[in-house]
Amino acid sequence: MTFKTREAIRLSDGRELIYFNEGATDWATYPDTRELPPPPPTSQLRYDPLLDEWVAIAAHRQTRTFMPPPDACPLCATKPSFASEIPAPDYDVVVFENQFPSFSDRVKADEVSEITGMVPVRPGVGRCEVVCFTSDHNSAFVHLPPSRVRTVVDALADRTAEMSRLTGVAQVFPFENRGVEIGVTLQHPHGQIYAFPTVPPRTKLMLAAAARYRDRTGRDLYTDVLAAERADGARVIGSNEHWTAYVPAAARWPFEVQIAPHRKVPDLPALSDAERDAFGPLYLDVLRRFDGLFGKPMPYISAWNQAVVGEGRELGYLHLQLFSIRRAADKLKYLAGSESAMGFFVNDIVPEKAAQMLRDV
Repeated sequence: MTFKTREAIRLSDGRELIYFNEGATDWATYPDTRELPPPPPTSQLRYDPLLDEWVAIAAHRQTRTFMPPPDACPLCATKPSFASEIPAPDYDVVVFENQFPSFSDRVKADEVSEITGMVPVRPGVGRCEVVCFTSDHNSAFVHLPPSRVRTVVDALADRTAEMSRLTGVAQVFPFENRGVEIGVTLQHPHGQIYAFPTVPPRTKLMLAAAARYRDRTGRDLYTDVLAAERADGARVIGSNEHWTAYVPAAARWPFEVQIAPHRKVPDLPALSDAERDAFGPLYLDVLRRFDGLFGKPMPYISAWNQAVVGEGRELGYLHLQLFSIRRAADKLKYLAGSESAMGFFVNDIVPEKAAQMLRDV
């Protein structure tokens, strides 16, 4: 790990906050001086029998903070004129419980009721955390040095390990949303971590595909997909000793890249020091290529796919999925009828062309 100290405190409403310090400064000595109401109740999970999926209903999130001015940003360090979510006057990387969580570990998992006999209801047990990459409000992940990316990876690994041990957690999902086009509600450079109470639909599909492939061939699906992409090379954006970045052959999004370690590992905590160090330079290069495509900041979602906590864990292969809804300098890809209603994606850009455009930046 690269961070020198890990300091945990409690905010005034009882939520946990953790400083991951690259230097020797003791930020934990600064108390939260705000008077906050207790954390809201968790979301409600309702089962959809038609799709065999759970849906979270989180009415309390309707009142979450939306696009505050820079001098009232809750993710900046606290200053004399404004007390933020981070009590210290500065920080390196900080993680704290979301004030408006979709899932919470403050409730019991066994409180089950029903809407009808067909729709059981249960609490949204889990956890949601916010990850601030830098105290610089006007920065972005792409502008971080590789050493800071390493600190972020270490922080995500720390949180993945801890959240995976929580009762009722099925999968830990770190991600970043960037850009108003994506729908961010806070401009400060940050990501989130969701500890899901059930296996998400996309993960269920991936597990089923991996299980079928293993039963048919005796081999690991993602291992073979990655090997095929590296051997073909037509969609590879970049690589180093430990990682490869490539556009999937059946990419759903106009510009989509997966970054995977060459060694099969289930999650971030399983990465070696060398693998953690090697990730940052390649990822930053891909982000710079995204921004360089149209000469302006690219809206994107960056999503870590990690192994599930329980059954099917052996099928997981850690990888990062990075994609943008921008398909041209002045055009966005909207999920219209085919995608939103039926989940059938129609991509406007040939993946090989997208890969060549990214390599040419």
